[in-house]
Amino acid sequence: MHHPQPHARTVAILGPYGTGKSTLFEAMLAAAGHPLKRGVERGGTDLHMAHCLFMHEPWTLLDCPGGLEYGHAAQAALAVADMAVLVCDADETRAATAAPLLHALDASAMPFVVFLNRIDGLAGRAGDTVAALQAHTRRPLVLRQVPILESGIVTGYVDVVSERAYRYRKGAPSFVIGIPSDMRAPEKEAKAGLMEALAEHDDTLLEQLIEDIVPSTAEIYERLHHDQAESLVAGVLLGAADRAWGIHRLWKALRHDAPTAEETAARHGVAAAGGALVQVFRTLNAGHAGRLSWARVWRGPLKDGAVLDGHRVGGIWKMPAGEAAKAAEAATGDIVALGRLEAVATGAVLGDAAGARLPFPAPPPAVFAVAITTTDHKDDVRLSTALKKLAEEDPALHVQMDPDTGETVLAGQGEMHLRGVVERIAAAYAVKVTAQTPKVAFRESIRQKVQQHARLKRQTGGHGQFADVTLEIAPRERGAGYKFVDKIVGGAVPRNYIPAVGEAAEEALHKGVYGHPVVDVEVTLTDGGFHAVDSSDMAFRTATRMAIAEALPLAGPMLLEPIEHVSVSVPAAHTAAAQRLLTGRRGQILGFGDRDGWPGWNDVQALVPQAELQDMILELRSLTQGLGTFTHRFAHLAEAHGAAAQMAVAGGRR
Repeated sequence: MHHPQPHARTVAILGPYGTGKSTLFEAMLAAAGHPLKRGVERGGTDLHMAHCLFMHEPWTLLDCPGGLEYGHAAQAALAVADMAVLVCDADETRAATAAPLLHALDASAMPFVVFLNRIDGLAGRAGDTVAALQAHTRRPLVLRQVPILESGIVTGYVDVVSERAYRYRKGAPSFVIGIPSDMRAPEKEAKAGLMEALAEHDDTLLEQLIEDIVPSTAEIYERLHHDQAESLVAGVLLGAADRAWGIHRLWKALRHDAPTAEETAARHGVAAAGGALVQVFRTLNAGHAGRLSWARVWRGPLKDGAVLDGHRVGGIWKMPAGEAAKAAEAATGDIVALGRLEAVATGAVLGDAAGARLPFPAPPPAVFAVAITTTDHKDDVRLSTALKKLAEEDPALHVQMDPDTGETVLAGQGEMHLRGVVERIAAAYAVKVTAQTPKVAFRESIRQKVQQHARLKRQTGGHGQFADVTLEIAPRERGAGYKFVDKIVGGAVPRNYIPAVGEAAEEALHKGVYGHPVVDVEVTLTDGGFHAVDSSDMAFRTATRMAIAEALPLAGPMLLEPIEHVSVSVPAAHTAAAQRLLTGRRGQILGFGDRDGWPGWNDVQALVPQAELQDMILELRSLTQGLGTFTHRFAHLAEAHGAAAQMAVAGGRR
């Protein structure tokens, strides 16, 4: 009897930086008989895709970048995957580095397994590492394997469900051995923990445990499959990717437990019947190959040349062993690269999406920024083109022209993130730029009220220029802005010239005594004079600017700096260090409390000068194992003193 080929399933491989995630990606492809082709890019800061077959079933592997600064790419992969493999170091002291990824998995309800890598270097107990990871997720983590140690060295493992022992072999599948006598107790302890977690959601299994009835191996596997697919538990497997330990066992666990493409589509509310439905999760501007949109086919088939929502597909590519190969069509579940979808943004859904829930992660708030300029102004247009394409590729990159400083500012997730962007501008677009700390948008105001008279009287042949104004300039409450008041009586200044005075006063306040915009000032026109022939809007504008320029130095000028409301998120163990960091940067602590939805984390609230935030993320991550982050929003302006005032006078840059 002919059985139809199952649809491809997609696994996102993610993990903290330095855990060997990309090595596992390669090892899985090799174990499936589809080793990564020589010359194919791997690892680094980008998302990588490869297709393969394991036991005649099609799979897509997505190797997600591991650095915290590239977390949005990992979340994009989770949005379109069927299951995730979270690669963690076997060393329990590094467990906290997985906290952001565990939170993302919980938030997305993505089924996942944990792969404890480098198990050959395990110094403690695997259970202790699992317990350390458990502190950062609401989902019970259950050991499915227990390491076998001989003279303190890991040589194999006991499978908790099948109760079989295996010895590792480098570069080859493990083989069955008898369970060592000293492994009976650890295996029973692990199995009891597994059964207890599964019984939480199965009354029948709970009754069996209470009555000391041992369920069959098949029953346990079936319950484990169900609970993992429903995101109720997450299994923990062991291995060493660089030795090819545990790779086949991981593949078999995925083959048994990963939801099918149809099950994942149903979880997202995608109807089984209907036309092609795809979701773009990555955009690449691939030089001569043009624009490529990586997409999940939630419902197929999708044929080359198909038109979706007015967009024509101009080519379909798959990546067998990581190397691009053209395809005529894509089926349900496939992850493919689609050509020529020029106007389709990352995260977009094309096709009949009625009833479907296909959310896409919002770009994270920026925590680091640089101002860039071309070394040759002839490249300004090319730079603009490059930045537009790079922002399309990377939703976590924010590009803006600062209206206050006139600088082109790149804002993103950290120093390495933006350094990579600058290097890409040079390598891919042949535009050299210099990067420096952005200017802080300082402001000025005044302390006291002054009255200033100014008269313009010029005779240059023909009509001259004449205007006479008396202005009163007074401070307003912080945040009140600019206000113009007309107190002219008796026609001292004709009505038609008065608007020009108000507009010119506002324009003159754009640059104060120290070169920054002047805010929170009220300008009152109290008196003036005119000439029936020589007065004009232009003359009154000029006289007004003269009066403002003369008045500001006499009005007690003061420098103001922007103060931000900052929320710093850190593991609770680092809360005190975060508070010291904030106060050391002239911050005023407002309080702290539990971070919503993040077990074991705190949010610290503070008011901090914007100038102090420019490199704060670097120190914060240094203090928190790379985990700390923050968000900020403008709070108010406050008088600048000391070094901040010197910085303002110097033009707003350190």
